Amino acid sequence: MYDPKILITTAREASQRLLQFVKEFRLCVPNAHRVNRGNIQIEELVEMCRNHDYTDLIVVHEHRGEPDGLMISHFPYGPTAYFSLSGCVLRHDIDQDLGTVSEAYPHLIFHNFSSKLGQRITSILQALFPIPKAESRRVMSFINHDDVIAFRHHVYKKNAPHQRDEKGNKMEEVELAEVGPRFELKPYKITLGTLDMKSPEVEWVLKTHYKRNAKNTQL
Repeated sequence: MYDPKILITTAREASQRLLQFVKEFRLCVPNAHRVNRGNIQIEELVEMCRNHDYTDLIVVHEHRGEPDGLMISHFPYGPTAYFSLSGCVLRHDIDQDLGTVSEAYPHLIFHNFSSKLGQRITSILQALFPIPKAESRRVMSFINHDDVIAFRHHVYKKNAPHQRDEKGNKMEEVELAEVGPRFELKPYKITLGTLDMKSPEVEWVLKTHYKRNAKNTQL
């Protein structure tokens, strides 16, 4: 009915690398606004979101200067999803002439999210992005492999066709370029409520076993 409106912030006393990561991640999410955390409490962040009609709050954490956690809280009633974050590669770490970041609404690719939990994670991530136009040349990919979600950000352009298929039709060529950032997410908890709730109902939590045998633990 209306486009998402996202508020993104960090843990307190954020390092320069975390601030840079959040700055680049904000460019991946259309209609997102970044707020410097300072001494703002979680309860104040949630109140800010409700007062200004934000649909989601994203908080990124770090450990020893490296981004290591991401929380997504949906408004007005939840859910809130918790992810561990690893393998962050910033835009400027990618050896390319990146230029200006496209602001077009991206197409989304979700691969290997066939289970009930996978569909739930898909709906939470999908809610962050507005519907793109058909001519958009921007793609966000979420690729699940062994319950770790790889995030990749690409742009592409179509080149003049030089080859034909078996039926003689011209084959369209597409040139793909990764623009970053890239990272991996691993979900470990989903709660039924917003981030400020003290004891929300837990919808799902990751349980580590030497041998996995529960059907609902896999994406």
